[in-house]
Amino acid sequence: MIKTPKESLTILTDVVLPGETNPLGNLFGGELLARMDRACSIAARRHSRQIAVTATVNHVAFTKAIKLGSVVTIEAKVSRAFKSSMEVYADVWVEDRETQEITKVNEGIYTFVAVDKSGTPIEIPQIKPETELEIARYDGALRRKQLSLILSGKMKPAEATELKALFS
Repeated sequence: MIKTPKESLTILTDVVLPGETNPLGNLFGGELLARMDRACSIAARRHSRQIAVTATVNHVAFTKAIKLGSVVTIEAKVSRAFKSSMEVYADVWVEDRETQEITKVNEGIYTFVAVDKSGTPIEIPQIKPETELEIARYDGALRRKQLSLILSGKMKPAEATELKALFS
């Protein structure tokens, strides 16, 4: 079975409350990570129809502070599926309270593994990207996976065909 990224789309919207901010009145980074993890977890579950556990947080870019009272929207969807793991991309948007202008402020890439009830990894459907952005994220996912495997010592650099192709 092949699925599209939009089938896993998860949108989580919430407001930043006082207990979630630092002394500067900005959302704690850890609070944002938790929200992103929840949205990505739902997207992974929607794609795999299995229990999905967080394996790694591969990349998070905190590019703009999120102020107290802001409306935060996280859009998460699976960007690529492998055998039992899947990369989930999260885009974080903030709505200005006064102008209602929506701005992308952060993004992150998470890896989830689909498991059965005993915790054993289980095979999942593949992805067929449709939009230009989905295709770019899909193509980049294999390079990101190979880099992660090299850094963790699970792959030799010479085996990273996608990474080698960037430098050849």
